[in-house]
Amino acid sequence: MDYIKRYLKEAKEIIDQIDQNQIDQVIVLVKEIREKKGRLFFLGVGGGAAHASHAVNDFRKICGFEAYTPTDNVAELSARINDDGWNTVFVEWLRQSRLGPRDGIFIFSVGGGSLEKNISANLVGAIDHAKKMKAKVLGIVGRDGGYTSRMADACIIVPIVNPETVTPHTEAFQALLWHLIVSHPAMKACPMKWESLK
Repeated sequence: MDYIKRYLKEAKEIIDQIDQNQIDQVIVLVKEIREKKGRLFFLGVGGGAAHASHAVNDFRKICGFEAYTPTDNVAELSARINDDGWNTVFVEWLRQSRLGPRDGIFIFSVGGGSLEKNISANLVGAIDHAKKMKAKVLGIVGRDGGYTSRMADACIIVPIVNPETVTPHTEAFQALLWHLIVSHPAMKACPMKWESLK
């Protein structure tokens, strides 16, 4: 019971500490991408990959976006890893997707990527490619945000309240935050089923 109580208390602390201006910046930028008829490409590994798949659904169905993630096509992803390597897998996929200046990449990552620590180098490469192509970079990350927070046009950093629960809180709040974004009145283009029932 002590762990449950502490974990839920930490979640409340995170909600109180999240920078609402960062959330607003992401919403403003995502809205601009949609107004320019741009596409969103969601990138993540592990839990972030699962989030990317779910977020693609929500941004397409609720917000009317053209949105994709490379992790939804395991055959192509594994072929690219096999032929080109893990570190460049997202760059090559974004190249093939013809990422351009109207588009954006949206990163879900706990650490945000770091070449120095050799963690999520594929996300670092994707960010560099997006910058080169003048696409927007967005993210929801934890810790200090890593490379994503340093290079992003808009990024939400999930605050650390306990160094021992960084990953579970970051991944939990990524889901909470993208659901906030897609249900925001500035973003929602289609009614959601349960909310539309009388």
